[in-house]
Amino acid sequence: MVPNDETGPNRRGVLRASGLAGLGGLAGLAGCVSTTDNEATETDTEASGDGGGGSDSDGGDSGGDGGDSGPYTIGMVNSLTGSLSAFGQRNERGKDLALAAVNDVGIGGRDMEIIVEDSQSESQAGVSAAQKLVNQDGVPFLIGAVGSGVSLAIYQSVIQGTDVVQLSQNSTSPDLTNFPGLLRMSPTGSTQSTALANIIGEDGYDSVALAWVNNDYGQGLAETFREAFDGEIAYDQPHDQGQSSYSSTVSGMANSGADAWLFITYQPEFTTMAQEAYSNGYEAQFYGADSVAGPDVLGNTPEGSLDGMKIVTPSAAIDQENYQNFASEFESEYGEAPTSWSAFAYDCVITAALSIATADEFTGAALQETVRDVTRPEGEEVFTFAEAMDVLGDDGTPSDIDYQGVSGPIDFDENGDPVGFLQILTVENHEYTQTGTIEG
Repeated sequence: MVPNDETGPNRRGVLRASGLAGLGGLAGLAGCVSTTDNEATETDTEASGDGGGGSDSDGGDSGGDGGDSGPYTIGMVNSLTGSLSAFGQRNERGKDLALAAVNDVGIGGRDMEIIVEDSQSESQAGVSAAQKLVNQDGVPFLIGAVGSGVSLAIYQSVIQGTDVVQLSQNSTSPDLTNFPGLLRMSPTGSTQSTALANIIGEDGYDSVALAWVNNDYGQGLAETFREAFDGEIAYDQPHDQGQSSYSSTVSGMANSGADAWLFITYQPEFTTMAQEAYSNGYEAQFYGADSVAGPDVLGNTPEGSLDGMKIVTPSAAIDQENYQNFASEFESEYGEAPTSWSAFAYDCVITAALSIATADEFTGAALQETVRDVTRPEGEEVFTFAEAMDVLGDDGTPSDIDYQGVSGPIDFDENGDPVGFLQILTVENHEYTQTGTIEG
């Protein structure tokens, strides 16, 4: 079934989608999207807010700005600026391709539009962005955010206690599992840190030095690593973001005597650590969580300083045909390969559109009833939005389809976590090489 499907089509392509992403003049951020799959989250600073302002923001049946004849309008909180803007740029591209795919077909003759607001990669700004989308724009479905701390702050300050659906595009902190009302498209970091523990042990190391960034992301992954690692953790210390030097961290890891060093931090912080370790002549086998990998790291560290380093990062289902079709379309549009983060954002948009298409009405309460079911394995497998709409017809239900995302099968569990894949990247000749895949 399709809510309010009596109106005619009003097609918009990628350029229209990009224009929407530019609200506030923020969409045209310059930057090259890496061909490496990376993710970072940021500090969950104490977020103020009015708890959603008492509005349940169900969006009514207005479909946004045009009454029954207008588009279905949802919201997105993205990192358009700030420390996580590289990931925000990837999200924008995945979002734009998905929105074009939806509007090529339409939802009962109506388009979907996405209002994008910038979190500035910080929790306070993310909460303000979400409040604007939910309380002023009245969106019943919110995609957001990138950083785990931002996503949690939005959920606790704006979404919790309302009917609005929140689906994070990138957040990986294990802490999100404790909030089943907060869905996410990327797999939980607990699978990532468990995989790191297994890899380090399989490589023959029974002692490790662990450095982790002092926020939700670092704390969550460090905790699950401790639980999974059978050997000794000879160094286990947090560090803050944005420091000009991490000499105390590096010297502490070196003095621990551990031959394996694990970094759960972000690209700028790890780059400084790697530079200081190299300049001091420290040698160890490096391992890293997803957010230490990126072209800026390779570009700002000496040749040979990272060779042999192993990194575990969330991955799309890169061996599957629907991902390869997505990658081909992405490369045709943007001239480079996509990242997993673009795939996660793409699937957020398609999942939102299918939730709308199968809901009785365009309200948060109705979308809560459909968002999980459109990806469950009980339905017929569909690999594109167009295939799904063909199967649904005029009176289909969410249980009729099982959307197989470009990022993987999704299949949200009771905690809002998806089935996920992980890649193992190894630095060889100062380049990232995929050396393994793990299903989470």
